[in-house]
Amino acid sequence: MTFAIHGLPVARGIAIGRAVLVGSSRVEVAHYFVKPEQVPAEIDRVRVGRNAVADELQRLQQSMPKDAPPELTALLDVHLMLLEDETLTTGVKHWITNRLYNAEWALTTQLEIIVRQFDEMEDEYLRERKADLEQVVERILRYMKGVVSPIALPPPVRRKGGLHQMSPDESLTVPLVLIAHDLSPADMLQFKQSVFAGFVTDVGGKTSHTAIVARSLDIPAVVGARSASQLVRQDDWVIIDGDAGVVVVDPSPIILAEYGFKQRQVALERERLTRLRHTPAITLDGHKVELLANIEMPEDAAGAVTAGALGVGLFRSEFLFMGRKGSLPDEEEQYQAYRRAVEGMQGMPVTIRTVDIGADKPLDKGYKEDTHLNPALGLRAIRWSLADPAMFLTQLRAILRAAAHGQV
Repeated sequence: MTFAIHGLPVARGIAIGRAVLVGSSRVEVAHYFVKPEQVPAEIDRVRVGRNAVADELQRLQQSMPKDAPPELTALLDVHLMLLEDETLTTGVKHWITNRLYNAEWALTTQLEIIVRQFDEMEDEYLRERKADLEQVVERILRYMKGVVSPIALPPPVRRKGGLHQMSPDESLTVPLVLIAHDLSPADMLQFKQSVFAGFVTDVGGKTSHTAIVARSLDIPAVVGARSASQLVRQDDWVIIDGDAGVVVVDPSPIILAEYGFKQRQVALERERLTRLRHTPAITLDGHKVELLANIEMPEDAAGAVTAGALGVGLFRSEFLFMGRKGSLPDEEEQYQAYRRAVEGMQGMPVTIRTVDIGADKPLDKGYKEDTHLNPALGLRAIRWSLADPAMFLTQLRAILRAAAHGQV
């Protein structure tokens, strides 16, 4: 029977494929009191679990494909930062030491307290960050209980009749769409990014990390679809309308044909626009508009030129500083990166923003301790640069040297 689920559209486009359900990431937690002599062992269990998760996230960063969106590295950095947050670790120790809670109970209790603080924030983006903390704690709990990651590609389920009847060869080529309660950046790295044509999650908002990753991968996605993971069955045919925020489950042949037509129209429109990418952008009254690209890494320059950009309006240099385990790029490394970007733009102008670290773009905790989620607080961006003149001058020298190779 065909039915529709409504959520929030966060990444445009239409995806049609077979549903792959991801098991709920929620871990059942036992609640019991421990004896005073067991307190050190319970605290140690949390420490071991936290360190194991940190090691896992760092391995994921190191094995990340070169063409992976830079946002993924930044999001993993956020999770690593949360693992070291004193509010979490100190609170857990308090509940174990003073209340004699078992380790899992202490973790979930402290999580609930911090989540309430996030819920009271007025800024929508900051409220969404509570999902990152929940995902970090759940990874620790899964390790402590020996539960494997919920991400797994199950074998296809065969159903007789209708659209679900596929030959073995067809099951290997049919597109897949991912249906989950929620997905962390680390979970999303545990499967090949090209496998799934779209995402649907029960929770999340337009600024959630699942949405950010979906947009960076240019994959249709709908979040906040409430009970999608419970209503959709494994191997169901699903249509994701990333423009309208609608998920159509078990579509009839007529609906499937209609959305297939829309999907082809979108592809044709993109192809048509691609042919216009080098056409000058001029308004009807003759005003010329320059379209510039935003890039994070030097390798992005080639894509900007291919897309017809007339230069780089923003080179986010902070991505060169992130995920470095406590060290910063020296002048020569920065110079080489900026030079490659400048040369890659083939004489077109490149605007380089000095490092903008803070809020959702933290450095490794081993280097910079004063990190605040609120961008109006703390030592970040230009405030940090002015407070650390040695670092700032190193970057300015590298940018100045790169300017010899083009317009900077």
